[in-house]
Amino acid sequence: MCALVVRGAFDAHVVPAYEAAGGRIAVDWAPTAVIMQKIAAGERADAVLVLADAMDRLVAEGLVEADARVAVARSRYGIAVRAGAPHPEIGTVEALKAALTGARSVAYSRTGASGIWFAGLLPRLGIEEAVNARATIIPQGFTAEKLVSGEADLAVQQISELMVVPGIAVVGPFPDPVQEETVFWAAPMRGRGAAAAAFLAGLTTPAAAAAYRASGLAPAA
Repeated sequence: MCALVVRGAFDAHVVPAYEAAGGRIAVDWAPTAVIMQKIAAGERADAVLVLADAMDRLVAEGLVEADARVAVARSRYGIAVRAGAPHPEIGTVEALKAALTGARSVAYSRTGASGIWFAGLLPRLGIEEAVNARATIIPQGFTAEKLVSGEADLAVQQISELMVVPGIAVVGPFPDPVQEETVFWAAPMRGRGAAAAAFLAGLTTPAAAAAYRASGLAPAA
């Protein structure tokens, strides 16, 4: 079970490298919140990759092998537009507010970490009502797809998730005063350490680190 944030790096390098070495893997892609709901309902996997606070909860509940967990990648939130569209100014908080309130529609995810964070940011900026009146809110998945379909002018998500979608352009990260960096961890689920060991070892190699950087992330270490 794996958070969407590493999809680009996994598709480009991590999974092919593991399979080239003789491994086999099926990835259940979902936002961290959805993964946690599945685990709470009794679903299990060999390994899980989720946000740091979610991993802490899994450790506290004894559901993962804590000693085998690894910090994988760090992520930041950003904004994208459809390829060829003008890039709004978002370098300052005031410019960001103008861009968000001036857009025909802003796409964000209801259950993804980015959407939960963004929903909490809007009232802090004082623009919750103005943005949500025209927002395109998806249950989960890649918000930038709504740029390609023409349903939204701006998409908010973790930068690596925006970059997965072809036909879009990343404008940039949120300005530092309102930015938040998230860290993602991976661990074997309880009793699955042997099955997950080789795959987890591949998450922190120099080649994996390069794949994270190429996909809009930073290695955790």
